Amino acid sequence: MIKECYETVLAGEQLDGEELMKLTEQPLGVLRKAADELRRKLCGDHFDLCTIINGKSGRCSEDCKYCAQSICYEAQVKEYSLLSDQQIAENASYNWDKGVARFSVVTSGKRLSDGEMEQLCGAYEKAAACGISLCASHGLLTKEQFSKLKRAGVSRYHNNLETSRRFFPQICTTHTYDDKIAAIRLAQEVGLTVCSGGIMGMGETWQDRIEMALQLRELDIRSVPINILNPIPGTPLAHRRHLSRDEVNRIIAVFRFALPKAYIRLAGGRGLLPDKGKGAFCSGANAVISGDMLTTAGISIERDLQMLGELGFKVVKQNG
Repeated sequence: MIKECYETVLAGEQLDGEELMKLTEQPLGVLRKAADELRRKLCGDHFDLCTIINGKSGRCSEDCKYCAQSICYEAQVKEYSLLSDQQIAENASYNWDKGVARFSVVTSGKRLSDGEMEQLCGAYEKAAACGISLCASHGLLTKEQFSKLKRAGVSRYHNNLETSRRFFPQICTTHTYDDKIAAIRLAQEVGLTVCSGGIMGMGETWQDRIEMALQLRELDIRSVPINILNPIPGTPLAHRRHLSRDEVNRIIAVFRFALPKAYIRLAGGRGLLPDKGKGAFCSGANAVISGDMLTTAGISIERDLQMLGELGFKVVKQNG
């Protein structure tokens, strides 16, 4: 079964949902090896490293059940308004000097106000001066706002689907799955590439995971962050168990078969894994968010670069 799927993908054909579901039941060691070989043959050894900064924290009106920044819950999180232009530009330059190719500013809230948009565009123009590629994550923007970001030097927009259409209402009720897809398409219309993935371990099924992967494929998403739920006290998902390393590695491998030429990006929650994601990088992943996450600690850029070098990856300063 794994060999047949491997040869199908290598020949440039796509696996359907039924075939991907069957992969979830195959021997993990063989599946991981095949996924890693697909990554090597179709993507090479280039590895995409990016970092993020929490540009505006807390007081979010949305009720996403995994998030500490929502006003709907009692999670403890530091609250602050938009960072200054200088803070954002200095962080971008710091990350560029560390060897990071792409830097993203993430803000809490459903969308930006006009004043916040103007301030951030000025910050992006300053940040771009160091040479780093810029990504933005500011919620459900309008086409005009996306155009402004692009003119300011942003080349990619981040907007996670989070899960499948079926399971999404169990995770958020203050905006819809279609709202997210509409925002992604608007960003693409103005010439931005899009980074979109989801969070694993929220109570979704394997079918939900595969349906999300197929939706990402339909949207032609080439940067796919895979987050592992970090259950935060005070949020409705605080009781969820941590996913095991084997389950995470299987998710990564199946996503490689579903999205063979994408950058499968290990993202939030990686620090919960005993190997800090090393197994996932041998299961088909070829990208990572390094450094601290939004409200939780991450893994240092230096440690990631050392591990990736030991695995034979080539971290390059290019758009991924």
